[in-house]
Amino acid sequence: MWVQPWDAGLDEAEWQTWIAEGHDFGQLSVNGLPGHPPTVVPTHFICDGTLLLIHLARPNPVWTAIERDPHVVLTVIGDYAFIPGTWRAKAGTPPADGVPTSYYAAVQFTCRADIVDDPQAKAELLRRQLAHFQPGGDHAAVAVDQPPYGRMLPGIRGLRLQVTDVLAKFKYDDHKPVDHRSAVADRLVHRGQGLDVPTAHQQRRRLDRIGPWKP
Repeated sequence: MWVQPWDAGLDEAEWQTWIAEGHDFGQLSVNGLPGHPPTVVPTHFICDGTLLLIHLARPNPVWTAIERDPHVVLTVIGDYAFIPGTWRAKAGTPPADGVPTSYYAAVQFTCRADIVDDPQAKAELLRRQLAHFQPGGDHAAVAVDQPPYGRMLPGIRGLRLQVTDVLAKFKYDDHKPVDHRSAVADRLVHRGQGLDVPTAHQQRRRLDRIGPWKP
């Protein structure tokens, strides 16, 4: 992922907060077997410091590739919107001369994968995931000797992804003038399609932190 200086994460807390706000679904990319393209798996995950926890179905073809090469990437993308060129035209120029772009936030985790097959360890992984996704506890106990999860554990494998590098990108025209960024955020809220409102929130949040861009 290419990151311009003005699109870079401002600090570790920025991407950590963004992930913690509910951006817990991404794409796991695994190096392909010889003669085959990379394998990409959409999946939920939980983030615990430098560790990401995932589980996938045992029949998933990704396992052979991971066993051959445990170096993987998990990519999370959100708060994105298409910005028409008419919104980005320079002052004093025809609106049609503006060049469109995409706004988005993205975090890429480079990891080393450790496969979890021990039943007790898989049960603990599921308990930790459920504590995140169903914090109210409205689910059956996850135990190797109790239904419903006990009989289902053989059908999954767990993954512990040890994070070795993080690349964060928040692409919201932060190199543009303050008035321009404010106007685009207002237009996003007014348009109100898809993820326009959370995209505007990210642009305004970055604007408050950065102000005028200084190389």
